Amino acid sequence: MNKLKIFSVALVLFGAGTYAQDLNQANKAIDAEQYEKAKTILKSVVASKPDEGKNFFILGNLYLTQKLQDSAKIFFDKGLVAKSGMQFNYIGLGQIDLENGNKAGALANFDKAVINVKKKDFEEFLFIGRAYMNPVNPDYKKALENLNKAKLSAPLNAQVLLSLGDAYVGDKNVNEAYSAYRNAYDADKSVLRAKLQLGVITKGSKAFKEAEDEFNKILVENPNYGPAYRELAETYYLKALNEKDQTKYPELNKKAIEFYEKYMTMTDYSLDSRMRHADFLILTKDYKALEAEATAMQKLDKVNPRILRYLGYSAYQNGNSDAAIKALDDFLAKDKSKIIGRDYLYLGLAKTQKALTVTTNAENKQVGTVDKALFDLGIADIRKGVELDPSMANELNDFGKKFFDLKLYKEAAGIYEIATTNPNSRNFLYDNFYLGYALYYDNAYKPETEPVDVASLKKALVAFDNVIKERPKQQDAYLYKARLNSLITNDTVAQDDMVKSYEDYVRVVTEKGPEEAAKAENKKKFIEAYNNIAIHFLKTDKVKAKENLDKVLALDPANEDALANMKFVKQ
Repeated sequence: MNKLKIFSVALVLFGAGTYAQDLNQANKAIDAEQYEKAKTILKSVVASKPDEGKNFFILGNLYLTQKLQDSAKIFFDKGLVAKSGMQFNYIGLGQIDLENGNKAGALANFDKAVINVKKKDFEEFLFIGRAYMNPVNPDYKKALENLNKAKLSAPLNAQVLLSLGDAYVGDKNVNEAYSAYRNAYDADKSVLRAKLQLGVITKGSKAFKEAEDEFNKILVENPNYGPAYRELAETYYLKALNEKDQTKYPELNKKAIEFYEKYMTMTDYSLDSRMRHADFLILTKDYKALEAEATAMQKLDKVNPRILRYLGYSAYQNGNSDAAIKALDDFLAKDKSKIIGRDYLYLGLAKTQKALTVTTNAENKQVGTVDKALFDLGIADIRKGVELDPSMANELNDFGKKFFDLKLYKEAAGIYEIATTNPNSRNFLYDNFYLGYALYYDNAYKPETEPVDVASLKKALVAFDNVIKERPKQQDAYLYKARLNSLITNDTVAQDDMVKSYEDYVRVVTEKGPEEAAKAENKKKFIEAYNNIAIHFLKTDKVKAKENLDKVLALDPANEDALANMKFVKQ
């Protein structure tokens, strides 16, 4: 799960009275992820203190938290003309440069921010350190370089230590991160974010009970600290995913959603918090709630393209293919820079689902028909989704099985062929099996007047080879390799491979012991193997042909095929 990046404002309170109190409240609201409340307070502060440049920077930074670059820049530019603290706004502009890939511009702005720093000053380096961490492509080494400069001047400042912890996490130095967070909390017990991050590290090591205990301790100190409920939600979500007894998944997942709903009551129900909620609902697969949230968000903001994504996802999962296609088509047309693999995946799944019509025949069996043109469009989108994000291959297994069970083998193969492009997919072997099955049955059930598709048969052989490579004792992979090669009748190499694959099937089953070989289904397949091997050798090696026919008759003395072919052996 992508963690929300919290822009640490590290407010140094100065002055007295209402002004300092307002800044303190804004700081608390930001830490509690109540961004709309914080913005309201900070707008009042910049209006009452227009000569203090740091206030503009803090407000601009908050807009950057919400990915609103244009609004952030407006306040940074205003802060540059303030009488004091104007230098902080160069840091904000530098972070915008980093977001836009302009490292040289960022460095120039950061240099302007520190040109007049004194030995005791540390905030400039603190904020530069944060600026290097917050962009989409963070630079944790640079962040640590600047945060350590801040630490030289303020070794016991809790915000500096907290930020060092975040940088060490990003730099994959968990031990140093844990130490920094602990020191931050020891330096200032009111900095609950540091204690929260100790629990996050614990959660990351899959010590879910210990992480839960950490977050509950925070809530004992402050029952209204919303981020602790969010972390509890994520802990239960991960606990559900990692639970060996999957019968417990629904209960744990339900608990995760309940904690997230509690977290939402602690936020300001802004569009930003609702979007985080929507992201969590996708993870927990609560698509009914996602549709309701997306509909509510659309009433708040009719132009934000991300809402269309949520509407598309939920509509597909709730069985409304038309609504999903429209929402996702609109989203992809509006925001090409933010497209992820799942966007194309769900668009493709919605199209292929719409292309499928299922009816019940006179025998009360389900029969599927497909709009080929629409299905092909869907397959193209699914392929784009997996190309953008190979992990999307994990999502295709059950969907392909739906078509396979309806005997729509060509369509099932189209889905499984995409699924098998990712060798790291958790379903890789299973998907290869079904790709091979689908291509075999698609060819085996063709009318006699229609030739087999040799290219597709060879794809199926590769699929079963992938299975055998990982599971050399998987007997059915050899059996289907033999059956596939038997369909390639005018190829001597294929016919030789057929014999070998049948022999490998018999060998693997026999090696598993007499009990396995004696099973009725295996006895039937042994007869199939010996008969086909015998037919192969009838014209070239009658000794081998008779040897295999004898094996058939030992298993089934009345076997008609073996008895008929034995006559050719004796000629």
